[in-house]
Parts: sequence; structure tokens; C-alpha cells
Amino acid sequence: MEKDENTPKKRSTEITERYFEFLDRHISDVINGETSDFMELNQIAAAIAVSHNHLTDTVQKETGNHPCHFYDAKIIDQAKHLLLHTNSSIADIAKMLTYDPSNFSKFFKKFVKQTPGQFRKENKK
Repeated sequence: MEKDENTPKKRSTEITERYFEFLDRHISDVINGETSDFMELNQIAAAIAVSHNHLTDTVQKETGNHPCHFYDAKIIDQAKHLLLHTNSSIADIAKMLTYDPSNFSKFFKKFVKQTPGQFRKENKK
């Protein structure tokens, strides 16, 4: 009986881990120019061989957050890294992340509460 109770947990943990691993590779591929655009969540689900609904339900149950929360957070983390560790212009960083510079600034500010320029100025050493 215990084994049956643990099996779904292990499967959901595996799906969640595969999602996070896929996101890391995919975001890196976008930044490195190996792929031209970010995938939609349904495309990511298909790539890791689960349905969109199953991925969403599983990640949400495992973590308490929707998969998009982590997708956006990982993109923001990469944006912060690029802002602090490169001399690339904000417009170039936006393009690396497949954003129009204006939309990138809005996206960034929504999560960080600062524009990319403010963030860079206050945090770059």
C-alpha cells in the first residue's frame, strides 16, 4: 500500500524536475541564439511527453505555483545576470530574450519593481 501512495508522488516529482531542467536548457538555447523564440507551455509539455493540463496540475501541486511563474522567474534571473555581468545594452539583452525593448522593460519592472536600467545602475559593481 505504501508503494502505491509513493508512486504518484515520485512521478509528479519527476515531471516537475524534468520541467525545470527543460526550462534551464531552453532559456539557455534562446540566449545563445540556438533557438529563435521561447516555447509556449503546451509545446514544453509535449517536449517532456505530458499533456499541458497534466504539466500545469502537477507543477502547481508540487510547488504551489503555476508553471508560468517559474518560466517568468527563470527569464528574469537570466535578464538580471545579463544586466549585471555583461556590457550588452538593454535593447540587446531584450532582443537576446526575444523581447521588444519596451515590452522587456515592462516585463522586467512587473517582477523586479525597477526598470532594467535602474536595476543595472543600482546593482552593477
